[in-house]
Amino acid sequence: MSNLIVIPARYESTRLPGKPLLRQSGKYLIEHVYERAVSATRARAVVVATDDMRIMKAVKGFGGSAVMTSLAHLSGTDRIAEVAQMPEYQHYERIVNLQGDEPEVDPGLLDSLFRILENTDVPMATAAAPFDDAAEVQNPNVVKVVVDQRRFAMYFSRSVIPYDRDGIARDASRLMLAGLYRKHLGVYAYRREFLLELSRTEPCEMEKLEKLEQLRALYMGAKVIVHDSPQSHHGIDTPEDYAAFLIRQGISTV
Repeated sequence: MSNLIVIPARYESTRLPGKPLLRQSGKYLIEHVYERAVSATRARAVVVATDDMRIMKAVKGFGGSAVMTSLAHLSGTDRIAEVAQMPEYQHYERIVNLQGDEPEVDPGLLDSLFRILENTDVPMATAAAPFDDAAEVQNPNVVKVVVDQRRFAMYFSRSVIPYDRDGIARDASRLMLAGLYRKHLGVYAYRREFLLELSRTEPCEMEKLEKLEQLRALYMGAKVIVHDSPQSHHGIDTPEDYAAFLIRQGISTV
């Protein structure tokens, strides 16, 4: 299995600086993510790609693998593309980009993305899940995806898509239950050659507007298949997200 999971992890974060090293649970946040990744049975190797020696030291400290990457990268895609070109990792054919703030990702989801690339010729795969709450559909921080009948992505957006022009559904809950509103899960699988091509390509205007780098792949004309996950996982973007994660871990935040 020529499968590699790369976990990009930056120290700087606008809403939650230093979040990979948050440790109120007794483990670093990046450690939780790493443990999920190594539980994926189809991954031959897992490595954290960071730009900060503090994160590097923490990962090495709990027995994980980590590499230093450039400070100049503007996206996680560029960071994992650098890893894909390192001598020790350039032989991996399929690479999953697992963000370093996803401590509750299902390892089975990572395996499913690898299987898609193993059994099809698509260059890229990602995932979506039902919304937990109709109010989330209106939240621009939650990305939506629309797919065609073959499960290929048609568009990703922070806006409400599809838009209910005539008010047929009256509210988002009806369309949510019908499965028309899908929450995009920010985990990606790439064939190595496509990952490098994607990284070399300049961001398109849609990507710049929405701040969604997966739109670059669609703009390039690539087919992006969307795995249908039965449930979503919670990413950590804010202090409130981390507090909720601790509660789910059974840890008091009082």
